Amino acid sequence: MPASPSTARAINDRLALRLLQQEGPLTAGQLKQLTGLSRPTVADLVERLTDAGLIAVVGEAGEQRRGPNAKLYGIVADRAHLAALDVRTEGVSVVVSDLVGAVLAAASVPIRGDNGTGPAVEQAVGLVERVVKEAGADRLHTVGIGAPGLIDPASGELRDSTGLPEWHRRLVATLQERLPEARVSVENETNLAALAEQRDGVAQDRDTFVLLWLGHGTGAAVVLDGALRRGASGGTGEIGFLPVPGTAGLPSAVDCEGGFHSLAGSAAIVELAAAHGLTAGTREVREPVAAGVVRRARTEAAHGSAADHFLDALADRLAIGVASVVAVLDPGCVVLGGEVGQAGGEVLAARVEERIRRMSPLATVVRPSGLGGGAVLRGALLTARDAAQDELFAPADH
Repeated sequence: MPASPSTARAINDRLALRLLQQEGPLTAGQLKQLTGLSRPTVADLVERLTDAGLIAVVGEAGEQRRGPNAKLYGIVADRAHLAALDVRTEGVSVVVSDLVGAVLAAASVPIRGDNGTGPAVEQAVGLVERVVKEAGADRLHTVGIGAPGLIDPASGELRDSTGLPEWHRRLVATLQERLPEARVSVENETNLAALAEQRDGVAQDRDTFVLLWLGHGTGAAVVLDGALRRGASGGTGEIGFLPVPGTAGLPSAVDCEGGFHSLAGSAAIVELAAAHGLTAGTREVREPVAAGVVRRARTEAAHGSAADHFLDALADRLAIGVASVVAVLDPGCVVLGGEVGQAGGEVLAARVEERIRRMSPLATVVRPSGLGGGAVLRGALLTARDAAQDELFAPADH
């Protein structure tokens, strides 16, 4: 059955808006060429989108010809403002952008949970309000939040997880109260990192891959056939609880000590480095200690050196988790994410890949993160932008 006229118009409008998002300002002629629509149809959609305040004339094409130059149309970027938060155990980072994703302001603040839940929440919310003000935004349309822990697939809420600060859950609720007009959503940090790597990072050529998060803790995100998989309870990728050899015991339902976390969490990596006589040395700004020591080992590694032995030992540990994922999912690609994965670079990734070739018959490439710890914030901003555009770019019935 052919689409109704109103449905066809909505499809055409959304197609044009997506092209303007991807390509930047375009002329009506360029829209005609890229969409394959007729000239009258393009003229009608340009008029509709202009009247709706979604696009506007932003300049003229530079073509030299008789008569006036063609008008360039672009998305009205300040039609909506968005915020993204990366909520960590020890602090919060915030960015505010316009509708097309251009960052207008950003800031981070460390948060001490021992100051109390209320003060911690107020400190985080105050940071959001300050960044919004610095961005010159009157209000926020959408807020995307990345946080550690499980997200309930039914409610979309952050579940109460043992070991995570209480202020994490309170922050989401408080932001919704203080920003009643904004749409606030929360997603697991590792899932957001995977989405960012798929859109802007090292997994752009992959419909199926697994991101192994290596930061303060460990986690994994699973993307199969282009779709993020969360599982029945939202726990897909809780690899820190994976029972593995080489630990002092087994994990429990409330504690991942004894699981893969005990081999690959930041504290375990720092301890392993110390056993090889390595320390982080001069740290990069805000770089976690584990990432600093891995970065130093990568730059100092020479055959037979302490740094070389440390990287081999770390690769042995990581390969245990990666091999388990590969055996079950056969993703073809594993990204070593987070600050540690980025710090290890190709040097660490190549060592892990070599071990997987020996441990598994399933061909698997291992890549270092292209975005590191910044992937969470990038993923949160991408999801906020997509949600806002889905709403604003859905024209009303005509």
